[in-house]
Amino acid sequence: MTLDIDFVRSCFPALSEPSLAGQAFFENAGGSYTCRAVIDRLFRFYHQRKVQPYAPYAASHAAGAEMDEARARLAAMMGVEADELSFGPSTSANTFVLAQAVRGWLRSAGGAIVVTDQDHEANSGVWRRLAADGVEVREWKIDPETGHLDPAGLKPLLEDGRVRFVCFPHCSNVVAEINPVAEICATVRAAGAFSCVDGVSYAPHGLPDMAALGADVYLFSAYKTYGPHQGIMLMRRELGELLPEQGHWFNAGTLYKRFTPAGPDHAQVAACAGIADYIDELHAHHARTEATPAERAREVHRLMREHEIRLLRPLLDQLASRNDIRLIGPRQAERRAPTVAIALDRPVAPVAAALAAQGIMASSGDFYAVRPLEAMGVDLAQGVLRVSFVHYTSEAEIAQLMLALDEVL
Repeated sequence: MTLDIDFVRSCFPALSEPSLAGQAFFENAGGSYTCRAVIDRLFRFYHQRKVQPYAPYAASHAAGAEMDEARARLAAMMGVEADELSFGPSTSANTFVLAQAVRGWLRSAGGAIVVTDQDHEANSGVWRRLAADGVEVREWKIDPETGHLDPAGLKPLLEDGRVRFVCFPHCSNVVAEINPVAEICATVRAAGAFSCVDGVSYAPHGLPDMAALGADVYLFSAYKTYGPHQGIMLMRRELGELLPEQGHWFNAGTLYKRFTPAGPDHAQVAACAGIADYIDELHAHHARTEATPAERAREVHRLMREHEIRLLRPLLDQLASRNDIRLIGPRQAERRAPTVAIALDRPVAPVAAALAAQGIMASSGDFYAVRPLEAMGVDLAQGVLRVSFVHYTSEAEIAQLMLALDEVL
């Protein structure tokens, strides 16, 4: 069964918004459109529940129940316990708080940490700053030609047994190659270390199956997975109880509060249940069979990826046939997310502006991926052109993009 793109697009109000007619959205790596189920929940919370949650009166009770629902349903879809999922204002903020906890732990436990130069700065810079406290930071480097992060390059960094924490992306927001997370996490665990996966650039294409991946920490952004502007952090209990808490001391006994220094936005947390609503809608429309939350999420993941791969192939073929651009990352659609960064032999910003005149919403710059672009020899002053899409993108929009690229390039 293939993805019913008409049904999918009917679930996103922005795709039928008159003011956006004729505009094809290709900046999804910066943030997706929000599905109707999330918008409806957010509207209801602000109209009927805008109170402190968990008090005994009816509106407050309903507010707390909706927040708990979001945590429980999303956790079940990703195969973790409800209290192993925490919300925060963004993934950058969640990673910063996590780094402070790791800082305190490594001060007492000693050891080294591994980072990559393939990451968005949110999962690189905060860890590198630990060097100021005497923590040894080791870099797992990408191939400067392809941007590939070779798993074989990690093993020498782990050989002496001193590494305690390894941070890497599920896929980069400019390279887009899907890293073999399960293989890497198994290697990390065998070396006696913990793994921290930045899933921001992958989760929009399918929620993580934590049992299959084996990660100790997995971070992603709800606003890139059709939801409100929240960061979501999944942390295994073993690590969560080992690290020093970063929230109020009297909340230390609640796992999901240990790494939340301030209360997240109540309405947005509650609205995140709409992400689960949407996944359930997709599954019910396509599969029409009973399934567990995790099974529903896996099937929807499959539908999303098959659709994206089919649309990505002709775009990659078009770009690979040109000799006046540098296509960053793999040329095989199956190996990458549909986030396509292109280095040009001319200033990039005017090209993005010319695409906008053709109804293509895309952008240019470094996208906070300064380290991988620098490692691959891309002129940072110029940056790259990036076009990115997700499963609600249609064949017609891909055709519009390809025509515009031919004309503008």
